[in-house]
Amino acid sequence: MRAVIQRAKNASVTVEDEVVGQIANGLVVLLGVTHDDQEEDVDYIVRKLVHLRIFEDDDGKMNDSLINTGGSVLSISQFTLYADTRKGRRPSYIQAAKPDVATQWYNQFNKRLLEEGVRVETGQFGEMMDVRFTNVGPVTIILDSKDK
Repeated sequence: MRAVIQRAKNASVTVEDEVVGQIANGLVVLLGVTHDDQEEDVDYIVRKLVHLRIFEDDDGKMNDSLINTGGSVLSISQFTLYADTRKGRRPSYIQAAKPDVATQWYNQFNKRLLEEGVRVETGQFGEMMDVRFTNVGPVTIILDSKDK
């Protein structure tokens, strides 16, 4: 499982000209699922994400986590995180999980965030989405559960 997390404000996701999710402050999370992801992959990404100290404290240092700040998550499914660009000019997505498997783990990821007390807004799985936000910092971090 891979997640690209970006510290954000004023984030929203639109499907067919309708805003389906939005947050004021927190993280935009692009989540990719591969074939062999399991519960421990979800747990690893969720624990890392909610406890990473990437928000500024009162002294302007990155010492606070999503939990400490009460920030929200705008969660977007993103199969292209498993693009293989090593050969040719057209990426291969063979490492991305099939939609039925990816949907299961994406929903589990969002559920686990809620269990951690994080407000979660989502896009719509499998739809063409427009994601808009301001990347604060900018702070962008890649998490991969295979790094555990």
